[in-house]
Amino acid sequence: MAKGSTNRIDELLASVTTDLIGDGQGALQDNSIRVERLLLEMVRPDPVQPRRVLPESIHLRFHNNHVTPTQALRELVQIVQIAARQRGRPFNSVLELLPKADDEHEEETAVNLSPEEQLLHDLVNLAVTIRDDGQVNPLTVVDVSQGITRLFRIETGERRYWATWLLRDFIPNYTGDGMIPCIIIPERQSSVFRQAKENTARSGLTAVALARQAALLLLTVHGYEIPAYAIGNDFYRQALDLDLRSKREYTDMILSAMGGIKRGQFSYIKGLLRLSDEALELADRHNIEEKKLRYVIPVASEYQAEIVRQIIDFNLTSKQVKELCEGEAPDASQEDEFEKFSPAALKLAKVTHAISTTTPQELARALMQQEKDSAIAQARLQAMRKFISEAERYLTTD
Repeated sequence: MAKGSTNRIDELLASVTTDLIGDGQGALQDNSIRVERLLLEMVRPDPVQPRRVLPESIHLRFHNNHVTPTQALRELVQIVQIAARQRGRPFNSVLELLPKADDEHEEETAVNLSPEEQLLHDLVNLAVTIRDDGQVNPLTVVDVSQGITRLFRIETGERRYWATWLLRDFIPNYTGDGMIPCIIIPERQSSVFRQAKENTARSGLTAVALARQAALLLLTVHGYEIPAYAIGNDFYRQALDLDLRSKREYTDMILSAMGGIKRGQFSYIKGLLRLSDEALELADRHNIEEKKLRYVIPVASEYQAEIVRQIIDFNLTSKQVKELCEGEAPDASQEDEFEKFSPAALKLAKVTHAISTTTPQELARALMQQEKDSAIAQARLQAMRKFISEAERYLTTD
């Protein structure tokens, strides 16, 4: 690392704020709070951090020690390579993802990136910035060492952690020493509230991540033990049975840590945890807004993921999502327009509203009762499938 980078770290030491390292003047005088350059291997992300940097499947496998940091990043790169190849943008080196500023003939066109492509683009950009300018902003880590084994858990700065691994193992001509600057905080001074403030102060926190954050804060003030290993959504869902009323003394702290939101918004955000695991993962990856997801919650869990996919594929507005999930009746101003269509067409269109309130098994049983013959019932469904395919074709050509 360049000498100038080390000087910037020293300057940062002098400007560390009370809010970062603890409350009160005593924290500022605590000599155990320090900045060190640590080996990357001694630093680990927080497994319960509400903000997901890696895709959920890689996140869980990494924190369950099934893959190393390098293997986790390699999986991410492979996912992005497949997505990019399918879109006609193949690459071999991650540096190829950076814009070619020296190519005067390259046309600047808007590129629709998948969430994983965007993530890798951002990490490569950050890695190159660290390579060129040094790690100016240290990570904040909690000292969780046991005995002679030194280990540090990231409280803030996980993206910088993964960018440094990417720089070390995937970008050619790396000349660093495999170390990363960190502000080290004793374990007794670690704070889920400080982590929450850092998360909400930074851009890019999804509605689902906010829901996990709300759950962690509630679970903490209600005395639940926060594990030090990877957890599923069921752990966060325990907060659905908790509220702010029974811990009024912490209400203002929690709402402040969540970015100064109101109680009602806090309840809406926490309620997202009622979504199915698949729906949560999709909504998190694609950064779906809470005001759209709130209408998906009452829908049967087996259909929630499909509705979220439709939100993503068709870029539905919150009003359209509400109509899709609740099957709102048209207003009086639309009735004249509907007179142009046959009663049969209107009845079939109305049936589409019922998809989220019934099940395939129920439909099959109803068909059997109507037709009294399974072969005829299957033929009806086959005809309906062909009919729907034709309707879709007209929608895409309009």
